[in-house]
Order: sequence, then C-alpha cells, then structure tokens
Amino acid sequence: MTPVRFSHTSTLKHPPEVIADRILDLSRWPDFEGYGPLPGIAKAEFERRTDEVVGTRIRVSNRDGSTHIEELMEWDPPRRLRLRLHEFSPPVSRLSTGFDETWEFQPTEGGTKVTRSFAMYPRTASARPTLWVASFLMKRAVGRHMRRLRREP
Repeated sequence: MTPVRFSHTSTLKHPPEVIADRILDLSRWPDFEGYGPLPGIAKAEFERRTDEVVGTRIRVSNRDGSTHIEELMEWDPPRRLRLRLHEFSPPVSRLSTGFDETWEFQPTEGGTKVTRSFAMYPRTASARPTLWVASFLMKRAVGRHMRRLRREP
C-alpha cells in the first residue's frame, strides 16, 4: 500500500558521525517530546545490539504506555541511516504495519544538513486518512526534536 510520506530538514552543528553516535545513546531518546496527542518517548532500551549496528533492535516505551520496536536497517553515518519502526502496540498497530525513518546527512559550512524522511505504511485503505492526520502531528514532533538537537553543545 502506498505510504504516507513527509520530511523535515534542519542544519545541525555536528558532523554526521557525532549525530549518528548520539542516536545510539538511548539516554537521549526521551528528548523526543511528541506533539499534542502524539506521545513522547518515556524510555528506550536495546533489545538486541549488534557490533555492526545494522540489525540492532530498540524497544521504545512511550509516555502514554504504548510501545514499538525501532530496528536499524541501514548504517552509513557519513551519508545516511534508516530505521524501521514496527511491532506497534494499539492503537497504532490498527493503523500501520510500520514506518521507515531515514536520516540523510549532507556536510555544510559549519555543520550538517539533516533530512529526516518518513514513510508511514497504512494497514488498510480505511486507515490511510487517520495515518495522514497523524503524519502532521509527527512532522511537528520531529521539527520540535530537531530544534532541540540544534541547541545541543
């Protein structure tokens, strides 16, 4: 089924490798605050961590009690990385089979241009409109998170 897509671009002052390393620092994940009814992250813990990073699985517990898995599918920090969000608890499990999140890095003067792109896959055609509305909240949450990352030393 055709995914619902959106992206957000920001410039961060760190090189791609530092940004990628910080993604693996799970103590930072609660900095994702959510937006409106979209919950922020309460905690994240490694379910499986691989030496090569690809295949690493992170169990995420959200502030509303919902959970999901984020699995690292691609790890090439100078250029990009990709996560697969899946195994959602309800209510998201009724709407989507999974989300793909891609971070693309482009070095710039004094930092890195980061584009975070999402593809949200509806479970059914009737779930697509609700997922489309959720994508607006998610885009706002990602924008808020990127502003926070811009302020980090």
